[in-house]
Amino acid sequence: MNIKTVEKAEYPRLLEVWEASVRETHDFLQEEDLQELKPLILEHYFDAVDLRCAKNSNGEILGFCGVRDGNIEMLFISPDARGKGGGALLAAYAVKYQGATKVDVNEQNKQALGFYQHIGFSVTGRSPVDGQGKPYPLLHMTL
Repeated sequence: MNIKTVEKAEYPRLLEVWEASVRETHDFLQEEDLQELKPLILEHYFDAVDLRCAKNSNGEILGFCGVRDGNIEMLFISPDARGKGGGALLAAYAVKYQGATKVDVNEQNKQALGFYQHIGFSVTGRSPVDGQGKPYPLLHMTL
């Protein structure tokens, strides 16, 4: 797997990866929440972060990570690529080259919490709502 910069033309593929990943790991989200987020991600959130993607040897995007102001704002892996090192590779890249030292994780997403703890992040705080003000608590984590 190789880490590459993301071209705007690749945003639709990133959105596909995001949706598949969220459906696999965020079972606490309502369908309406997911549908509400899709256009925001495509039209605003991707442009608000420094995006990198993990591609296989065929150039297929298997996952992506977005960093802003030292915070991993998004890190999603295609369900068929989970557990194969892409997430760890993207996170390590974010830390080493993009200056990431923080991440917020949905409290209900135990897999993500365990992943970030495994790579060295610790919970340093909690918010009762997510970034959209929805009742999905966030855990604030720091290296």
